[in-house]
Amino acid sequence: MSTIYDFEALQINGKSVPLSKFKGKVLLIVNTASACGFTPQFGGLEALHKQYGKKGLVVLGFPCNQFGAQDAGSNSEIAEFCQVNYGVSFPMMAKIDVNGANAHPLYHWLSGEAPGLLGSKSIKWNFTKFLVAKDGKVIKRYAPTDAPASLTQDIEAALAA
Repeated sequence: MSTIYDFEALQINGKSVPLSKFKGKVLLIVNTASACGFTPQFGGLEALHKQYGKKGLVVLGFPCNQFGAQDAGSNSEIAEFCQVNYGVSFPMMAKIDVNGANAHPLYHWLSGEAPGLLGSKSIKWNFTKFLVAKDGKVIKRYAPTDAPASLTQDIEAALAA
């Protein structure tokens, strides 16, 4: 696999979507959780979606329950939580694993394309973020502690490229 467009994923409603659907867009891919200290980042992600969505940014949320069992709900419960508490209107995908033998192939690829601190390929916690260019190649990986608002300069540069 050479670009993100070689993958597909399930939307939170269970329908499959080829990521080639987003060709020519800048993507911000985030593994999310509903009961994490970083959960308020949903608000910041939604703000990025509203600010840059019409300019070509697509935020994709991938719920994950691998870190402290902080997203134990069903896909429909997660969707409702995100909408009710944070007004999330960006695409949310079905719950996945991001590490280990059952990790989604997209996350195997993302973590290989943009390793973390000291070259680590594993995802360390919820709200790890990946910025993907319009050509489907990974630009950068961000730590869970990086607030969505701190990514605006990189997002603007990717949109202008």
